[in-house]
Amino acid sequence: MDNKYKIGTLDRYIIRKFIGTFLFILIIIITIIIIFDISEKVDNFVQKEAPLKAVVFNYYGTMIPYYINLFSPLLVFISVIFFTSKMASNSEIVSILAGGISFNRMLYPYFLSAFFISLVSLVLNLFLIPPANVIRLDFTEKYIKEKYYNTGKNFHFQISPGTYVYLESFNNTTNTASKITVETIEGHTIKSKLSAESARWDTLKKTWVLYDYFIRYNDGIREQVEKGATIDTLIPLSVNDFNKRENIVESYNYRELNEVIRTQKMRGDRRVIFALIEKHTRLAVPFSAFILTIMGVALSSRKKRGGIGLNLGIGIALSFIYILFLRFSQMFVHAGIMPPWIALWVPNIVFAIVSWFLYRIAPK
Repeated sequence: MDNKYKIGTLDRYIIRKFIGTFLFILIIIITIIIIFDISEKVDNFVQKEAPLKAVVFNYYGTMIPYYINLFSPLLVFISVIFFTSKMASNSEIVSILAGGISFNRMLYPYFLSAFFISLVSLVLNLFLIPPANVIRLDFTEKYIKEKYYNTGKNFHFQISPGTYVYLESFNNTTNTASKITVETIEGHTIKSKLSAESARWDTLKKTWVLYDYFIRYNDGIREQVEKGATIDTLIPLSVNDFNKRENIVESYNYRELNEVIRTQKMRGDRRVIFALIEKHTRLAVPFSAFILTIMGVALSSRKKRGGIGLNLGIGIALSFIYILFLRFSQMFVHAGIMPPWIALWVPNIVFAIVSWFLYRIAPK
């Protein structure tokens, strides 16, 4: 490695300031969130008799890494603004630049810190937070939210290439469906069509029991018809495909998320949009640490009359704009304006352009 980029005393000083400030603000923010969350949900805990151990470990113990990751862009930006403004106020930035260290070289320890935070955020996003979310969401279902009822109608699925299922409605309290149709199509020919007035999921056999069914077979030469009162059938579709809230995607690790996306795309499941948003958000948010670090240094490295307070106010405002922008980009996906892989990266692209402009006019 070039001696120019060996970690020296100044680098360690800035890294220590960066990570230390980040952790300090993190503790404060998480403490505030927990206090407000307890005050909001304490009635639910008491009414539904949630065990104290489950509240502490299953809910708040798993909620903390979730919120750490959720607010990491805000925390990184505020941390950089806070300690860099303080360095500028104490004339440390001027002394560093006057000592022959270029502005670009001064950014080096900032980048190392941002890389470390981004890496931790990415690992949390892809591998550690999802299993924790399984526990948190399970606790939420039991003690906070009301039981989930599926009120959807007119379900269309492609359960395998050429095989399609249609359900008029599904009741997840009784695990029954009405007006079910299964079609197998080859080319432009319907090879078989199974229709039933209703269906019930057998939890022991893991099969569907169809009532008042009618089956038409077509081998290209002649048709056969079969009908009856009941029949058990193996349709690769279970009640779990109907009983899930949209936020269940938060509990899938990266491999599971990709598998869900593949399956839902094949089935034509409209809920695939939630999985796609979750996937690209997990990748886009960690990368924002680099962008917001450059922006933070560029904004706060110059000594201003307003001092730390003004810079901190600007930093908090821009952080919330970024998070709000990220939420709006999800709305663009739901509205069909942009595909997820573009929409979720738009905030990073826009803030990267702004950061580049600020970097160009920052004091050298």
